[in-house]
Amino acid sequence: MRKCRLVFIFTVFLLSAPAFTHDIITTPVTWNREISRIFYSRCIACHREGGMAFSLLDYREAFPWRTAIKEEILERRMPPWGAVKGFGDFRNDQALTPEQLELVTSWSQGGSPEGEAKDLPSKDKLEEMMKESAWYGNAAHAGRQSGEIIAKGDFKLTNSFVLDGLFPRNVPQSGSFQIIAEFPDGRIEPLLWLEGYKEQFAHVFLLQTPLELPAGTMITGIPAGSSIALLPAPKD
Repeated sequence: MRKCRLVFIFTVFLLSAPAFTHDIITTPVTWNREISRIFYSRCIACHREGGMAFSLLDYREAFPWRTAIKEEILERRMPPWGAVKGFGDFRNDQALTPEQLELVTSWSQGGSPEGEAKDLPSKDKLEEMMKESAWYGNAAHAGRQSGEIIAKGDFKLTNSFVLDGLFPRNVPQSGSFQIIAEFPDGRIEPLLWLEGYKEQFAHVFLLQTPLELPAGTMITGIPAGSSIALLPAPKD
């Protein structure tokens, strides 16, 4: 009798236990072919072992985060940029393109398949993509650079200067600051609108095209107690 009771209990347990099911695959987008390349060029400089955030280097690590990743990139919270788009034009803007957003969304919602191993970038290609990422190597700009100018408050250039980029220092974690260049003839050039900038994701803002600033140009909008490094364009 006791044996029959144990068999009955075990049978009930098996029938009531939730079945393990895989997500239904409804997308042709795979980690190995499309998503890994997006992550390697936009995320891995921070999201890796030894980086500033949890690793997303491979499929096994990225899969549990697939829904959170989709939400973060659609809300434009990731990759962290810290500036209002359209105020200034930057060649190292890490925001995902509409096409990349569509690919990640399709992958996240469509079962997040891994794909075929042959489609995964090689190790050499991975390192190359990371080095090309604007986030990779930004620590090099943390110290003073040759020829840079440190601007504080309302700063007036005494000599002409070819501006290649800006590097914020000691910027408040909250607030909104519009940094502009006012030319001697009264023209205004928007440089950088800081909003949501975080020191832990410190990086340079490299202009799409170097900007010639004549002597007498005023740089204004720098937060009190903060400074902005004006980076010179490299000489030919």
